[in-house]
Amino acid sequence: MAFPTLAGPYGFQPINLIGGQVFAGSTRLIPITSASATSIFYGDVVRLNTVGTLSRGATGTTTATDAVGVFLGCGFTNPTTKQFLQQQYFPGGTVASDIVAYVSDDPDALYKVAVLSAASTVSGLTQAAVGQNVAFFQTTGSTTTGNSKEGVYNSTGSTTTLPFRIVDVVPATVNASGSYTEVIVKFNFGVHTYTSATNVVTAA
Repeated sequence: MAFPTLAGPYGFQPINLIGGQVFAGSTRLIPITSASATSIFYGDVVRLNTVGTLSRGATGTTTATDAVGVFLGCGFTNPTTKQFLQQQYFPGGTVASDIVAYVSDDPDALYKVAVLSAASTVSGLTQAAVGQNVAFFQTTGSTTTGNSKEGVYNSTGSTTTLPFRIVDVVPATVNASGSYTEVIVKFNFGVHTYTSATNVVTAA
């Protein structure tokens, strides 16, 4: 039989909440500093800065207690045309006074994500990965589609600073060897800033 194949990583895709609660598409608007240098793509992990603005997640292997969710697009007024633009990704260096990001910020959100052995190489995990902690690849997304290329590692562990917990596998894209090329994850306890007693400490 032919097994479905996954072309590559696509970032973190919100699907629902723990306990089977429905993800209704609700997002929080969080400002991005004008001329912020780093591009942010649809599906990227993002964090809060000490001035209350948004940046791309600082690291993939371990993370500070300032992760705030996943980036789902942005909007800003073009300073030349004065038109309000909505974009799939934030191009680094964009100058505008009203840049806002749309962020999936619910700490109970579950995300479907690709399993990778390298930055863009699809791999797999077994059922035994469920309940384990995992890091993610912080990879630059596509300026053509505006989509993220982040995915989780194909190795798991018990280290409590790892940013995600695997809660399920995706049977639809199991490969010929019986490994799952996609999994369902949530932010680990204490990693998401809403579940951490530590205040935001990273400067913009």
